[in-house]
Amino acid sequence: LSGCDSGFGQATARHLDIMGFRVFASVLDLQSPGAQELRRTCSSRLTLLQMDLTKTDDIQRVLQHIQAHTNSTGLWGLVNNAGFNDTIADAELSPLGKFRACMEVNFFGSLELTKGLLPLLRSAGGRIVTVSSPAGDMPFPCLAAYGASKAALSLLMDTFRSELQPWGIKVSLILPGYYKTGTTCDPAFWNLQKQQLLASLPQELLQAYGEDYVEEINQQFIQFMKVAVEDLSAVVNSITDGLLAANPAVRYYPGQGLGIMYFIHRYLPYFVRDLFLKGFFINPKLPRALRREHHNDVKK
Repeated sequence: LSGCDSGFGQATARHLDIMGFRVFASVLDLQSPGAQELRRTCSSRLTLLQMDLTKTDDIQRVLQHIQAHTNSTGLWGLVNNAGFNDTIADAELSPLGKFRACMEVNFFGSLELTKGLLPLLRSAGGRIVTVSSPAGDMPFPCLAAYGASKAALSLLMDTFRSELQPWGIKVSLILPGYYKTGTTCDPAFWNLQKQQLLASLPQELLQAYGEDYVEEINQQFIQFMKVAVEDLSAVVNSITDGLLAANPAVRYYPGQGLGIMYFIHRYLPYFVRDLFLKGFFINPKLPRALRREHHNDVKK
């Protein structure tokens, strides 16, 4: 189970431990508050492992540990939960490095971990459950770096589902609504990210969009965070069902409003979909270069 420092990973690790399972829970930092809480609240069956999904050495060390401790039994389930995003901005304003960082954790890290554990999963005819995002299915404004990595992850897992069927491995995707997890709901964190983004933008881009444009996006996102759901049990239950149900769903949609969102996405015209996502999530103001007052200034 990856990404157990906080949020879904931490809650799921605790839940599976209470149910009596042997859990290998990976964390970024063994001394983090989340890791210490798992030590304090879970049984000795739970093993905490340090892993940064961007580091092959970390992944290999975790693979070796799990192989050594499950060789006789095989491995029943893998939960790809670790995720990363630290950018809320238009694709044009998001540095290329941010796209790469999202792909490294959300896609390549999960791919490497899954491939490494497949021999153990095949021998047990086990399960793969992966936490993706509706942002990987729909063009949420200002989430291109994160959404593109989750789109790649979702497609990868759909491919694994098809290819691993003959081995008896079942693969499920979890597409949660908006929940309060880790730094995702910390305004101070997002304000710092905004400042760093503004400082890194080329002058020409800053002129075209305007600093107030980036400020407005950030304000709307911080406003949106207030609707984040604190009770993570719907997601934990979906992950558990993916691991344990005789016939798990291919996709789980825990969270409010996802039904209507996917209905609009699948059946209504593009412009309606775009309007809905802007109304629901972030509706950026016009970039500076397109505003009437800017044109009037230029004429003067």
